[in-house]
Amino acid sequence: MPPRSRRNQPAHRDGANEAARLATRLQTAGYTKRDIARIIDRDPSLVSQFYTKNKGAAFVTALREVLTAIETGGITDIPELALIAARHTARRTTASGTRARVRTKAVLITPTGSGTGRVGAQAIASGSTRLRPLIAEAARQGLRLAFTVRLAKTGYLHASGSRTDSPGIRRNVIQRADHTEERSYGSATSGGFDAVDFARRVDAAAGDVTAAVHRWLAETGRIRPDAEIVYLEVRTWRSR
Repeated sequence: MPPRSRRNQPAHRDGANEAARLATRLQTAGYTKRDIARIIDRDPSLVSQFYTKNKGAAFVTALREVLTAIETGGITDIPELALIAARHTARRTTASGTRARVRTKAVLITPTGSGTGRVGAQAIASGSTRLRPLIAEAARQGLRLAFTVRLAKTGYLHASGSRTDSPGIRRNVIQRADHTEERSYGSATSGGFDAVDFARRVDAAAGDVTAAVHRWLAETGRIRPDAEIVYLEVRTWRSR
């Protein structure tokens, strides 16, 4: 029998590198791989590659500083941890000494109309503009969309799971240890939102997707006017 492909074998964490060990400590502290990815401003797949492909050396110092902030400073808020990590993350350089490009995922809508875009603290600070092409393309194709936001629990005006807050998707609430909460608005079951209308809202906000979402949530009485969005995800689909 031929030997099994290494690609199909589970990752062995006994020999994990330093980035993987630090990521494991963060997970023990209650953070998910997606949270860690937000903290270092990278795709969650990279965090998985700490274990499977021995990557992550460039983030060791940042992860150590983040753990120190959590364990000794009592800082748990992901946006604050992301700022700490950013101060200790150095971009790779090419052989000529120039800054290497960081691979990012292109915005993609499949032929069936399915598409997803996510942004964390750093992108939100600049208006989540990377989500604008996704919304614009969804509007062009006449798709429906939904979104998930994360903010402090005290920023919401309705109790978790309230039908007034988000009818039809009461289960889509995720509570975090740092006193923030993720809530989803719109779904294929409830019908979601017209992407054309939402694209107009984004245009009216000068392309600032975060501002457009925040304005809708505030205008409809779902969040406090001073609430701060720290995570935003947009999903699209084609209605049947």
